[in-house]
Amino acid sequence: QVQLVESGGGLVQAGGSLRLSCAASGSIFSLGTMGWYRQAPGKQREFVATMSSGGSTVYVDSLKGRFTMSRDNAKNTVYLQMNNLKPEDTAVYLCRYLSGSADSWGQGTQVTVSS
Repeated sequence: QVQLVESGGGLVQAGGSLRLSCAASGSIFSLGTMGWYRQAPGKQREFVATMSSGGSTVYVDSLKGRFTMSRDNAKNTVYLQMNNLKPEDTAVYLCRYLSGSADSWGQGTQVTVSS
């Protein structure tokens, strides 16, 4: 089973940037689809972006142009570059690994954007 560890969260002022990382264990990382999700206090978890093993990326429409997902298969890591952050981006950001019947989640990293 793939294990995921997110990092890179923190406190940032509105308009600032952060880059989140999600490091995965397991040699099958390159075969799976990776995703970023977020969950704000009192709200449901929501989709942010996914990237297939071949590099095809899908973003939620509301974040296109501000968030960019990338992956480095050699490092078993995916990234989420977040620019022009807004207070409404405050949430726990989680990564997810999907491949066949495998479905793993990380513990998440907190992102707080102050106004």
